[in-house]
Amino acid sequence: MKPRAANPHFMNGIPELLILSLLERNEMYGYEIVQAIRTSTNAVVAAGEGVVYPVLHALEEEGAIRSRRRTVNGRSRIYYTATRAGARRLSGLSQQWMQLTQAVECMLKGESHGASFPEPA
Repeated sequence: MKPRAANPHFMNGIPELLILSLLERNEMYGYEIVQAIRTSTNAVVAAGEGVVYPVLHALEEEGAIRSRRRTVNGRSRIYYTATRAGARRLSGLSQQWMQLTQAVECMLKGESHGASFPEPA
């Protein structure tokens, strides 16, 4: 079976988490984010421009990130960085992701996660 270029069914909510994680560490432009997601996940997660740019625009509209235009090597690019609100959002999303992955891991092992995990916020 040929691997897919993207995995849209799995991607719900994941791009926001990954983008905020990257932008909390470094200022980046859109295509750089696309490549960083692919590289950092060893191509397990492939989020193309059609996923990344709408998430960037929504995050900026919500105040979780901010942008600025820079010219580098004669090319004008829009660079994004996380704000304090973005850092708080990343913290919440990370906590939800950890709870979800722990619950799925327990299920795959045939265990019950029951009361061992707090209710999601």
